[in-house]
Amino acid sequence: MKKLLFSAIFAIALAAPAAQAAGVYVRFGPPRPVRERVIVRPGPRHVWVPGYYRYVGTRYVWAPGYWAMPPHPRAAWVPGYWAHRPGGYIWIAGYWR
Repeated sequence: MKKLLFSAIFAIALAAPAAQAAGVYVRFGPPRPVRERVIVRPGPRHVWVPGYYRYVGTRYVWAPGYWAMPPHPRAAWVPGYWAHRPGGYIWIAGYWR
């Protein structure tokens, strides 16, 4: 019984961030992207993940870019973006392809 309860709580905890991320809907679009200065690559396999605007509270906040290791050798980063929808904008998160 404890195992079942623990599994249910764990599943709900995992689903909560996904539900919250899916609900990012803003009536007005983000400002123009910031021109970032890309620092020196830390290693030959690292890939630059560009920065983006997050919506926090009542305003957009810039999340700076960073170097990341791909999950497998041929992986490519597909950047996230704000997609225009009727009545506002919704965040489409970036992912490894």
